[in-house]
Amino acid sequence: MKQCFKTLAFSLLLFSLSTSNSFANEFDAVAEKLKTALKSSVRGDADTKRDRNRRPSKTLEFFGLRDDMTVVELIPGGGWYTKLLAPIMADKGKLYVALGTGNIEKNLLKKDGFSKVSVVAADSKMGKKPGARLYFLEVSDLGVTNADMVLTFRNYHNFNREGRMAMNKAAFAALKPGGVYALVDHTQRHMEADTPENGRRFDPVTAILEIQESGFVLEASSNLHYRADDELRYEVGRKAVTGNSDRWTLKFRKPE
Repeated sequence: MKQCFKTLAFSLLLFSLSTSNSFANEFDAVAEKLKTALKSSVRGDADTKRDRNRRPSKTLEFFGLRDDMTVVELIPGGGWYTKLLAPIMADKGKLYVALGTGNIEKNLLKKDGFSKVSVVAADSKMGKKPGARLYFLEVSDLGVTNADMVLTFRNYHNFNREGRMAMNKAAFAALKPGGVYALVDHTQRHMEADTPENGRRFDPVTAILEIQESGFVLEASSNLHYRADDELRYEVGRKAVTGNSDRWTLKFRKPE
């Protein structure tokens, strides 16, 4: 009997190792394309200075990105991640960008190598109402229903609850069953009241509850962006925190 348990345990260990190696091998193609993208001339000094802190390779590996996926990036801002995702997805996959895309439409998507990136949900509306601290977001859908992954980086904190739930609902509808919803944002202390110093932070527990409320299942979290020396006391734009903010990294999945 003991020998049977030993054999079973050894078999499970081999399966675990082979599965881990398989996942790592599947990311190899992405990793190689990412290395090239990181050296692209389209990226300026401001982009490259953030590489070490943002750890794009480890982050995208954790989320399970593959170069043949259909991916939607939400609120791409200045395009820091778009500049990496577009060349990765160009040959075998598809990249969509949605919500707050005006900046990259003007300054990035017209450049060589970005013609295959598609803008969706162009009819969405986002902004601040008079006196409001947070943005509102109005979006019916993303115009995509077969996405393997929806990503957004350091954006969840920007919206009021209605806007966050609208974004979560749109992400859920855009993903195929089994698809991944991947988010990174600056950490706020759990249940801490809003202050002038935590405006660009968000409570990860609240984020989990809201995203689960939208139908997603939490699959994994990562300490990739944990920063022990960020005391969570100061606004992320302060010198003591900029480039070293503690961020939560969460991976959700749409049920099969």
